[in-house]
Amino acid sequence: MKVVTVGQMQRIEADSHAAGHSYAVMMEHAGRAVAHTVTSRRNVRDVAVLVLVGPGNNGGDGLVAARYLCREGALVTCYLYGERNPTEDENLRFVLDGEVRVVSADEDQDGRTLRCLVGEAGILIDALLGTGTRLPLRGDLADLLDVVRAAVVRRRQPPRDGLEVLLPRAFPDDRQQLLVIGVDGPTGLDYESGELDERAIAADLTVTFAYPKVGHFRFPGAAAVGELVVADIGTDPALAEDIRLEVVTPTMVREWLPARPPDAHKGTFGKAMIVAGSVNYTGAAYLAAASATRAGAGLVTLALPAALHAAVAARLAEPTYLLLPEAMGVISPDGAGVLRKQLGGYDVLLVGPGLGHEVETGAFMERLLECGDQRHSVGFRGEEIGTGPQGDLPPLVVDADGLNILSEMKGGLERLPAESILTPHPGEMARLMRSCVAQVQEDRLATACSQAAEWRQVVLLKGAYTVVAGPDGRVVIEPFANPGLATAGTGDVLAGAIAALRAQGLAPFEAAAAGAYLHGLAGELARDSKGTAGMVAGDVLAHLPDALKRVAAFSPLPSFKNPTPL
Repeated sequence: MKVVTVGQMQRIEADSHAAGHSYAVMMEHAGRAVAHTVTSRRNVRDVAVLVLVGPGNNGGDGLVAARYLCREGALVTCYLYGERNPTEDENLRFVLDGEVRVVSADEDQDGRTLRCLVGEAGILIDALLGTGTRLPLRGDLADLLDVVRAAVVRRRQPPRDGLEVLLPRAFPDDRQQLLVIGVDGPTGLDYESGELDERAIAADLTVTFAYPKVGHFRFPGAAAVGELVVADIGTDPALAEDIRLEVVTPTMVREWLPARPPDAHKGTFGKAMIVAGSVNYTGAAYLAAASATRAGAGLVTLALPAALHAAVAARLAEPTYLLLPEAMGVISPDGAGVLRKQLGGYDVLLVGPGLGHEVETGAFMERLLECGDQRHSVGFRGEEIGTGPQGDLPPLVVDADGLNILSEMKGGLERLPAESILTPHPGEMARLMRSCVAQVQEDRLATACSQAAEWRQVVLLKGAYTVVAGPDGRVVIEPFANPGLATAGTGDVLAGAIAALRAQGLAPFEAAAAGAYLHGLAGELARDSKGTAGMVAGDVLAHLPDALKRVAAFSPLPSFKNPTPL
């Protein structure tokens, strides 16, 4: 799914209007989608719904949503901010002619009515300002948001009833909780930069239209978006064909995943060699190799320092093992020669998880990346890939300490086969760039794209809304921002999943993007069961098969086309 700037969205809407798909019809689609999203999550009959209606198209979307919610039995009030003329605005006229209560901000100078309405509401729909927002917010609108924000904060605080509960239990009652819906996003979000006005009301759920906007994935604003739903408003997909940036969807991943034929054998799904682990990071070897088995590779071989074999093998039975020479619990330089002799027939080589950062491992990497001139096939599709001066190596995935060692090697990145997959977190990216984390994070999209082009590699920049960029200019955002993944070992799980998909024949870019999506989805499932503070890397690993199963069985939701006639 494409991700657009404000200017691109305005151009798409204008071209749609010129082609006969009018602004009025797009607004009808948008408002109906908001109402449908609300009713799909909560029974609205006899629930008080407050719609904050701004003066522009965003307010028009809110008015349409109000009309549909009223039909579903909700007790709807529209609170109008700014000028709207019912003789020129049919959506306002329909609301006024129906059973929707309408209150004007001009008649509520002290905000008392607004405070009462927020206090009584079960659902609050923020349709004040949309993608045209300019910050900072000032004047009457700022004052209005101050009133709403204070009332929302009070609603979300636990009641002070004098009772102290010692053993909390979950007694969910959605009808007692205020649900805040952003139309396009919370008022106060800059849809380009992700900047967020201090008065913005964080949404529990945002419904945006046609395509997500860049600002939905940039912090601090992204933290106020909540769950993001993208609704079809009938624009022609051809109008967005020239836009490169996309967000990964389950439909995309399902199309990338290889078939699993019933007459398959383990060679059908590729062979992955994983070089990982050291005496201080035994778990990294386990997590990376276990992840590769769980993500569908036919055969996984774990190459690790010989001293680690007993500890890891006792816990992990599925891979085969290649024991490498070691020095004080880390791979010695001689390990490169032992490894190279065993690489024939392997479809991918993952290097880095838990290797450590000793002199010996640096020398091991130096020898591993010495030149060769052979060619190898990739996965069960049998594609033959020339990999440059390191052609005797399978396609590479480089992670963690592998990246840190590369950053200190003279010409380290130039020694990699073209279109290897690099999986840095911001700190590792900064070291590779000879830069700082702040510069990396300032514009993650631009950073990943520029370095992928410069290094001629696929770059997966980890973090909230992971970015995957290819040397050909392709770039995607992963739709996950899960603080539960900010724990040791989750990167090893990610690297193993990517290696497994690469072994199964996915091209580098698709393997990185699909692996990150499955890893992110597994993280969401782990968060659902464990919470953000209690989940660990092993929980993500355990949910990888379920993530694969869900994506394989995914069917797109019906679109919001052909709205009910007025």
